[in-house]
Amino acid sequence: MEQAKGFPKDFLWGGAAAAMQIEGAYNVDGRGLSISDVFTFDPALDKKHWLDQWHMMTHAQVKEALDPNSTKNYPKRRGNDFYHRYEEDINLLAEMGFKCFRTSISWTRIFPNGDETEPNEKGLQFYDKVFDALLAKGIEPVISLTHYDMPLYLVTEYGGWKNRKLIEFFVRFAETVFTRYKNKVKYWITFNEMNCVKHHPFVSAGIIEENHPNLEQDKYQSAHHQFIASALAVKACHEIIPNSRIGCMISYLLLYPNTCNPDDVLECQKEERVSFFFSDVQARGYYPSYTARMFKEKGVVLHKEPGDDEILRDNLVDFVSLSYYMSNNASATADQHAKASGNLIGGVKNPYLEQSEWGWQIDPKGLRYALNNLYDRYQKPLFISENGVGATDQMSPDGTINDDYRIDYLKKHIEQMREAIEDGVDLFGYTAWGPIDMISASTSQASKRYGFVYVDQDDLGNGTLNRYKKKSFDWYKKVIESGGEVL
Repeated sequence: MEQAKGFPKDFLWGGAAAAMQIEGAYNVDGRGLSISDVFTFDPALDKKHWLDQWHMMTHAQVKEALDPNSTKNYPKRRGNDFYHRYEEDINLLAEMGFKCFRTSISWTRIFPNGDETEPNEKGLQFYDKVFDALLAKGIEPVISLTHYDMPLYLVTEYGGWKNRKLIEFFVRFAETVFTRYKNKVKYWITFNEMNCVKHHPFVSAGIIEENHPNLEQDKYQSAHHQFIASALAVKACHEIIPNSRIGCMISYLLLYPNTCNPDDVLECQKEERVSFFFSDVQARGYYPSYTARMFKEKGVVLHKEPGDDEILRDNLVDFVSLSYYMSNNASATADQHAKASGNLIGGVKNPYLEQSEWGWQIDPKGLRYALNNLYDRYQKPLFISENGVGATDQMSPDGTINDDYRIDYLKKHIEQMREAIEDGVDLFGYTAWGPIDMISASTSQASKRYGFVYVDQDDLGNGTLNRYKKKSFDWYKKVIESGGEVL
C-alpha cells in the first residue's frame, strides 16, 4: 500500500499506559506502596473533590493509606489487573498492529521502599516477561522510568524530591533497569510530565502541599533534583545501552492569549515559560535567562551543588516527548465565571472549541501548533506519548461499544500530526492514551474510559475485568495498517 503523505514508513504507531493505572497487584511479589496507592474514590463526592485530591494531598490521607485496616476504596491498587492479564492485553495490542507500546516500570516493584541497595528480583522478572511478550509480537517497548508512582516511603521518610538523596536512589533504580533490559528496551523516558510539579506537587515530587511553609521553594528545588537525576539517567543509559534513545516528557499545556490585548499576550508568554522551563533545561542543558526573574517573583532561591551545571550541559535528552489533550486561554484579568472548570489547570473557556464530557477543550489544530512550536524551539525529534479523550462508554445489549466520538477525536488529531510533519517537524511516534481501559490518573475512576478495549469494571471495582473490543479498535487497526492513510 502506498505510504500516506507525511508519515514515515518506520513511524511508531501504538498506545500508552502507566504501571500505576493498569497493573494492580499492589501487594504481590514484594511490591511496595507508591504515591499512587494513596488516592481514593468515593461516589458520594463530586468531581471537584476528586480533582482537588489530585492537586492537594493531606497528611491525614497519607497516614490512613498506610493503615492496612483502612476501608477506603483505592482504585489504583487494583488497576485493570494487567499484572495477571498482560499476555491477553498484549495480544490485543498486537491484533491492532501496534508498532510500540509505551508504559512504565513501577519503581516500587524493583525497590519497594526506594532506598534499598539490592533490587527485588521478582519485580525484575515481571518486566522481563512483559518485554519478552511485547517483542515476540513485534512491539517495541517505550518505557518511562517513573510515571507518578514514586515509592511512598521516600515521601514519608525523606520528604520527597526536595531531598537531594533521591537523586542517588533514582539513578540506582535507572542503572538497574538499564542493565537488566539493555537487550530488550531501546526507547526510554526519564520522568513523566515533569512540568506538572507546579500543578500537583504530591504526585510529581512527593511534596505534601497541606500547610506547607514554602511550597514554591520546594517545588523548584525538587525540580532541580529531578533535572540532575534525569541527566544522570541519560548518561547511564547512553553508556549501558549504546544504541538507545532516551527523552524527556512534558505535559504540553498549550495556551492562547485570551484576546489581542498586550496584557493577555504577555500573560500567555509568562505562563508558557513556566512549562517550557522543564523541557528547556533537559533539551538545552541550562537554565534559561527568564528563570532568574521567575524565581525572584516566586521567592525561590535555588541551591545547586558544584558540578550540577556541567551535568545538565553534558547529558542532553535525545528527543522530547509530550502529552497533548487540550488547550487553554490565558488572561491577565480572567473572569472566574468564564473559567473552563474541566481543564486540569483552569484556564479561560475558548468559544471556538468544543469540550469533552469531562470539560476538556478539544483542539486538534492546537496539536499541530504545539508540535511546530516544540520543534522550532529544540530541533530535536518529537514523540507524542499521550493523546486521547475520556468518556463514559456504554456497552449495548448486543455487546458492541460504539465510540464514534473517540474515533472523531483521534482522527482529527492524527490529521494535524500529518500536517505538522509536512510543516517539517521530525515526529517519529504516536501512542494514543489508554488503549485498554484503566483507572483515571486524575479522578481514580474506572468509568472515565480512553481505550480501544473496554474493561468490565466500575468505579468501585465491581465487574469481571473481561476485555471487549470497541468500534475504535478496528478503526485504529486500519489506521496503523495504512500508515495513517485511512482515517
